[in-house]
Amino acid sequence: MTQHSSLFEKFTHASSLDMQTLVSDLSTCSQPALNVRTILEDSKQVLDQLYLANEDIRQLIEVKSKLMDYILKGLWARFGFDQHVSLIAVGGYGRGELQPHSDIDLLILVRNEIDDQLGTKLSDFITLLWDLKLDIGHSVRTIDECIEAAKSDVTIATNLLETRTIDGDPELLSIISDKVYSDAVYTSKAYFLAKREEQSARHLKYSGTEYNLEPNLKSSPSTLRDIQTITWISKRHFGAEAPSTRSRYHFLTDEEFRMLVSGETFLLTLRYGLQIIADRNENRLLFEHQRKLAEILGFEDDEQKLGVEKMMQRYYRIVLGLAELTDVILQYFDEFYLNPESDDSVQELGKRFQINHGYIEAKSEDIFDRSPYALIEIFLLLAQNPQIIGIKTTTIRQIREHQYLIDDSFRNDLANTSLFMEILRTPHDLHKTLNAMLKYNVLGRYLPEFGQIIGQMQHDLFHCYTVDAHTIQLIKNLIHLDYPEAKKEFPLACRLYRYIPKREILYTAGIYHDIAKGRGGDHSELGAIDVENFCQNHHFSERDTRLTSWLVENHLLMSMTAQKKDIDDPEVIHQFAQLIPSLTHLEYLYI
Repeated sequence: MTQHSSLFEKFTHASSLDMQTLVSDLSTCSQPALNVRTILEDSKQVLDQLYLANEDIRQLIEVKSKLMDYILKGLWARFGFDQHVSLIAVGGYGRGELQPHSDIDLLILVRNEIDDQLGTKLSDFITLLWDLKLDIGHSVRTIDECIEAAKSDVTIATNLLETRTIDGDPELLSIISDKVYSDAVYTSKAYFLAKREEQSARHLKYSGTEYNLEPNLKSSPSTLRDIQTITWISKRHFGAEAPSTRSRYHFLTDEEFRMLVSGETFLLTLRYGLQIIADRNENRLLFEHQRKLAEILGFEDDEQKLGVEKMMQRYYRIVLGLAELTDVILQYFDEFYLNPESDDSVQELGKRFQINHGYIEAKSEDIFDRSPYALIEIFLLLAQNPQIIGIKTTTIRQIREHQYLIDDSFRNDLANTSLFMEILRTPHDLHKTLNAMLKYNVLGRYLPEFGQIIGQMQHDLFHCYTVDAHTIQLIKNLIHLDYPEAKKEFPLACRLYRYIPKREILYTAGIYHDIAKGRGGDHSELGAIDVENFCQNHHFSERDTRLTSWLVENHLLMSMTAQKKDIDDPEVIHQFAQLIPSLTHLEYLYI
């Protein structure tokens, strides 16, 4: 007996439901909408209890979907439709997944034209669905209309990749699927490009970051929609007849596939609990729901962190891993469709690396074993060569496999510290390089103190990202002071930024200004100690070390003075001036 049937039996027993009886009753009863609302209300209590009992989330959402199948079968049977009409589940419901308040997307598929008699029946059926007070989305199309709609709208084509016949002639769906999985609607390449463009637009809507403090579990970068996107692309590419999900991801290692499955499972679990708490189709993990959800999932407070902080840090670290996996998977398809291998597309990039179809890659499999410093060097090359699109999949895996080499000995090696400082000194979009180092878990290993703030929440009026994302956003804002459009908004900062002697001091202070958040104590004072150690290890002069440490310790001085004191008061001005050692300190602090 499968685990699924066991859970479904547990559900039917707890809810006292017999599915065959349910179908029969709904097909003949006088008040079907009332009966369905009662069934769904009672079932919700049982399903919620199963969730709270930590039942497998994938089986749970499948049980909810299966219950809806039986309900719709019963309602469909009331109208005596012939075999030329089918009721089909599409989208998430078509995958067999229903969260507590998910949309239930249906396609009513008709073989030929709809006559008046059939039109009346369909209208009555749809009216009955509305009476259920569910979030039901529906479309009524002939086979030809369905194909034409899919050709003109990639969203419709996507929905048709995930379909199940609930009732009616299964041959109708078979005809549609044959078309959708062929070049008749979208070629595999055209579909890939459309979904990648769609994903880019969605990421832009969410500021291109996974780290909003109130993330959308469905649509934020590296969450469920990204996982679904790569699922759709792989389905379209490998076809509906692929023997298993694992076979469609054969290009992933076992570890990567486990990361993908476990990451999706955690997101599904969060979303289910969120919708129980909100009691609506809510996908935004708002502050008001986070603490309650953390309690439900067993994240407990301790002396170091609140339970809600532990839950959210786990969330952010999981989506960081999923971001890396998304890169790997989309690059696989990008190479297949857009960059077929050829020798003339490889460009030498020193002794250890080369550019292959726009991606930097290691020249050999043992490059990081032989030259561990290459774990930093690769990011310096990214900084120095802005034309590089990203890191080659094989090299991403090599980086992941060799992260263990970044230990205390590695951090104290002059070759590595020099390379890191060269990254800070190279004129380029530093935030992009740091973000890549963060994504591939090199930054958090090289700077363990930074590793502690990855996914660290901060609840106040000044921050809308986690500490690590906020830090990289700060570096981005600094870099943008070199851009022409910044001159109008920040003329003084731009002028000072252009002439300060050592920007690496500014960047280092920026990286460390909030590094001690979440440890207890004054984060400015603790951060000043950390950055002093960094400066000494990276061979700053004593003067530059003192300046950098002072900047971290006093990074709130100017803002707190401006926001909480009367800056027209001469005494306030005098007190502030006494705290500034020199004009150089003031210039760096202002920027």
